[in-house]
Amino acid sequence: MTPPPSIIEINKILGSLAKTKHHTTAISLYAQAELKGFKPSFVTLNILINCYCQVGDINSAFSSSGKIFKWGYRPNTVTMNTLMKGLCMKDVGQALDFHDDLLTKGFCLSSVTYGIIVNGLCKTGQTRCAVKLLQMMGRQRIKIKPDLFIYTTVIDGLCKEGLVSQASELCSQMISQGISPDIVIYNTLIHGFSNTNQLHQALRMLNKIVIKDITPTRHTFSIIIDAFCKRGRIIEAEAVFAKMMKCCVKPDVITFSSLMNGYCMRNDVNESIAVFNKMIKADLTLDVRGYNILINAYCKLKMVDEALDLFKEMRCKNLQPDIVTYSSLIDGLCKAKRMSYVKDFVYEMRRNGHAPNIITYNIILDAFCKMRHLDEAIALYQHIVNEGIQPTMHSHNILIDGLCKEGRLKLAQDIFEFLLTKGHHVDIYTYNIMMNGLCKEGLFDEALALLSKMKENGCLPNLVTFTTLVGALLMKNQNDKSEILVHVMIDTGLLKQ
Repeated sequence: MTPPPSIIEINKILGSLAKTKHHTTAISLYAQAELKGFKPSFVTLNILINCYCQVGDINSAFSSSGKIFKWGYRPNTVTMNTLMKGLCMKDVGQALDFHDDLLTKGFCLSSVTYGIIVNGLCKTGQTRCAVKLLQMMGRQRIKIKPDLFIYTTVIDGLCKEGLVSQASELCSQMISQGISPDIVIYNTLIHGFSNTNQLHQALRMLNKIVIKDITPTRHTFSIIIDAFCKRGRIIEAEAVFAKMMKCCVKPDVITFSSLMNGYCMRNDVNESIAVFNKMIKADLTLDVRGYNILINAYCKLKMVDEALDLFKEMRCKNLQPDIVTYSSLIDGLCKAKRMSYVKDFVYEMRRNGHAPNIITYNIILDAFCKMRHLDEAIALYQHIVNEGIQPTMHSHNILIDGLCKEGRLKLAQDIFEFLLTKGHHVDIYTYNIMMNGLCKEGLFDEALALLSKMKENGCLPNLVTFTTLVGALLMKNQNDKSEILVHVMIDTGLLKQ
């Protein structure tokens, strides 16, 4: 432009780009402006520092902060907070060093600065360090009292680490400092108590909120209802739901879905359907989770046709099934031995962008083995490996067990030895499968040799191991050997005398 635009106009463009997260573009445009001879203002440099921090280029951010002094400006709290946020994103340890350096040089820090550091510490799982910093605030060199945001961040961090008692104590300290907790803090504590199975404490916290005339949110009730439902305590969940209605808080899809799940865990599908219908009457938009709960329940009760009807209903309502939907249906169909349907669903999964994972494949592998379709099971196992999916120990156990039961011991042994050679963590369950396979074929010496190998590899035999061996030896009238094993079981405490 002629005449050239002012730096104020340049700042507007750079600021707009920074707000819309086009940080690299802003940096590039400023470089062009600098080449054209534009002198940056204090605002320009603060925008640049922010952009460099957002792209993780801390060195350039500090270089730009140096230019603040070069052009005769003085950094303010915005500058320091931006640098602190950038350091926290990369290395909280460096942020703490920077904090100490600023205090030494006499910079005035704000509660926002400490909020940034505390948030950085909690996000990286260093909540105990955040608690120490909180205790230091208001003392010695730091003369800033922690605010509600800082307390909320630390309480949330403690709850996420399972330290709910410490979080509750910190909340009491906060109240003694004259800061009243809001519903966010109460919800955080309720969530913490629920996750650590302290549901009586969660209920006490809910009652405390009501007494203090703080309106519980939908989220408050949903946390507790979900916690009770996950533990199969549906009566307590219903009581909380009743209190929710009494407080005139309208339940949402999440609340209803938790109740549905609670009923399904008790195999009470009819009650779950009743809740499902209440959702419809309440004009709530049904989501995939609600359908998944019912589909899974029907499949577990071997009501596969009803599950398929729900699946069709989902598609009619333009709800896209997810991997949970497909896995539940595949599990139900496998157990009903309707393998032709399974193949169709696997194909549909792929078509809809849901590649089967190892959980889905394990379901099908288990079905093939139980139906004695060993060649198909072996082919599927090979397909899993060829696709680059890592089979789990459960995958190996399914196949080894299926091979042993069908008398294909040699192949089972080959797979077992391969796992040992490649350093896989072969567990007691795998050893017991092989032990049972060897005993079934009358290979007792090999079974006893495997017992020695177990001990060498640090895998302790259990009651199933000894029972398998003793039963096999008794069938061969090797009573002396079986008696020795019984005494070993008594000595190791696996069997009472």
